[in-house]
Amino acid sequence: FFNPGPYSGYLAMIFPLCLHEWLNLREKTERTWMEQGRYYATLAVMFAIFCVLPAGMSRSAWIAAAISGTWVYGTHFSWRNKLKELARKYKKSLLPVCMAAGIILAMVGYALFQLKATSANGRLFMWKISTLAIAESPVAGYGAGNFASAYGKAQENYFANGVYSEMEEWVAGSPEYAFNEYLQVAVEYGLPFLTVVLSVIAFCLWKGSSEGRTGICGGVISVLVFAFSSYPMQIPGFAVTFYFLLAACAIGRSRVMLLFFVSMMTLLGAYYCNNNQYAACKDWSRAKMLYNIGSYRSAKEDYEKLYPALANRGAFLFEYGHSLHKLKEYDNSTRILEEAMEHSNDPMILNIIGKNYQASGAYEKAEEYLVRSTHRLPGRIYPYYLLAKLYAEPAYRNPDKLKSAVEIVLTKEPKVQSTAVKEMREEVKKMITGHRININ
Repeated sequence: FFNPGPYSGYLAMIFPLCLHEWLNLREKTERTWMEQGRYYATLAVMFAIFCVLPAGMSRSAWIAAAISGTWVYGTHFSWRNKLKELARKYKKSLLPVCMAAGIILAMVGYALFQLKATSANGRLFMWKISTLAIAESPVAGYGAGNFASAYGKAQENYFANGVYSEMEEWVAGSPEYAFNEYLQVAVEYGLPFLTVVLSVIAFCLWKGSSEGRTGICGGVISVLVFAFSSYPMQIPGFAVTFYFLLAACAIGRSRVMLLFFVSMMTLLGAYYCNNNQYAACKDWSRAKMLYNIGSYRSAKEDYEKLYPALANRGAFLFEYGHSLHKLKEYDNSTRILEEAMEHSNDPMILNIIGKNYQASGAYEKAEEYLVRSTHRLPGRIYPYYLLAKLYAEPAYRNPDKLKSAVEIVLTKEPKVQSTAVKEMREEVKKMITGHRININ
């Protein structure tokens, strides 16, 4: 786990398993030494989870642990029947109690939202753009691994329309994931495939619940809740654990189900063994060191060798294309970067393609790609700076557009103040003097 969010989600998945085990053992008045050890072990794990979850600051994990834990606890003590009895006994009080509970939940939800409001607004915006991408291809989707490309195009089209809020511009980014597994599946594979996946999960939950596998079902429920606002299935360890939980829900003593599960795991294992990119990625990390220190010719030679194995990785293709740009191989650079756009939504790809066309004298194409970059992420200053340099070219000079680009570079508030922003602003100030532009 590379950050505390997914790790917290993993702990939230383990929590209902421990809770169910602990509740079962607690009811036993006479426990064997083995059961006594399991009792204290599960108690210790739950205590550790309670210590770590608050520190992880993952609201998604908190909600997942709360809902799955409540479900396990309620199932264990038959809350469903008790609530029915209370509802019949106190019919008149039912409505006020439900309203009060609703108000409390709304207040808790609002507090969690405000805890990291910018992050929450960012996820809401990602879901909005993902939904727009789904609307463009709801049945077939865009293909496995193509979420980033589809998202980038949808976000670019959305901002190009010009109807958006300052908040949306501020929180927009270039995410690799939808931060909602249901939307991610729908984008990549289409809504029919999502329906099939949810049906399989629902069957596993029904099977496990009907056969009393409460803790395992609680773990599945936790993942389903966490997946609503995070990306657990993009982490191999998390995904494999979830598959085993589903299998544990459904298999039971059925040899047919066991054979089906073993067959699926064998096929998946064979697929990942045949498509293993581990060795290529190790070589890439060495080539990346050359790229980072500016040894572009040596890096290019390594990238050429690795290209057949890593041609589906956007970050690799960007580094390869950028190295070619630095070596002034503009046509080859543009070709590789066009491929990178099919696997990434990084606006820097558009910027480098624009610079390639400008260096080649294709100024209209350069403007097209740089304007696309401003649409993809309008909060960035860099593409406006590149446009200002383009409009200042003697062969493509456009005073009105130059003035507009310069004004944006000087006045747009960056997300993070940096030396690069100061340098860009200093350079465009020189353009104002050199081209005698009046800025109000």
